[in-house]
Amino acid sequence: MSATSILDVRNLSVRYNGTTCDAVKDVSFTLGRERLGIVGESGSGKSTIGRALLKLLPTAKVIADKMRFEELDLLSLSERQMLDVRGKRMSMILQDPKFSLNPIQRVGHQVAEAYRRHFRCTKAEAREKALAMLDAVKINDPMRVYDLYPHEISGGMGQRFMIAMMLLADPDLVIADEPTSALDVTVRLQVLDILDGLVRERGIGLIMISHDLNLVRNFCDRVLIMYSGHMVESLAARELDNARHPYTRGLLAAQPRIGGSRKPLAVLDRKDDWINAVEPTA
Repeated sequence: MSATSILDVRNLSVRYNGTTCDAVKDVSFTLGRERLGIVGESGSGKSTIGRALLKLLPTAKVIADKMRFEELDLLSLSERQMLDVRGKRMSMILQDPKFSLNPIQRVGHQVAEAYRRHFRCTKAEAREKALAMLDAVKINDPMRVYDLYPHEISGGMGQRFMIAMMLLADPDLVIADEPTSALDVTVRLQVLDILDGLVRERGIGLIMISHDLNLVRNFCDRVLIMYSGHMVESLAARELDNARHPYTRGLLAAQPRIGGSRKPLAVLDRKDDWINAVEPTA
């Protein structure tokens, strides 16, 4: 791991119990204090990588030559030790707050509870920390919204609460798994702007898991392309249009474009040798 890297993964493979093939196979990459996008179709292994890093795959076998986060060897940590890592040093923002927030607890209390899980403090201190973070993620009138229930807030506001909850402990790494997929375009841009500002201000590493090439092109610094559980290409986000792998080229060609041709979009003609078509570097 270089001096600027906070995460180093080498030959990560994941196989779910009861299956005969790997969901993720020999994936290697490093992460600095940057925004790294992981892109691919549904089932390509994107979310599996994120959950493997947090050791949230009880029904899968996870093996790797190396899975190091700062000074920690994630492969050797027990579940008890991981409880101190998850949420405090490494957090995950999920894609739909209505499935992540407890429907019978007030949203502000859930944010404060996340802080008290990792730091010794009074309820009043946790409340103040939570209110300050709600203000940081641009929640209007946080003192009023603090006491609302999940069904009383919008999807965009719920996602901001999730971001607040995951960043409250000031982690060094945040994994965002499709954090804007359930939001409309305007709210999506607002949420991305909040994430971008917090990442830059706090100097953390961000892994953005997405199927949206335009999103990672405009938001991330680097992009990893996943195909059938394999990482087939790694390149700077600004160079995405210069991708060489036929799968990446196919994904780009399948995107509708405003003002583009009215002809039917290209359909991927998959080849058996695509996995080894380009030697990826990360």
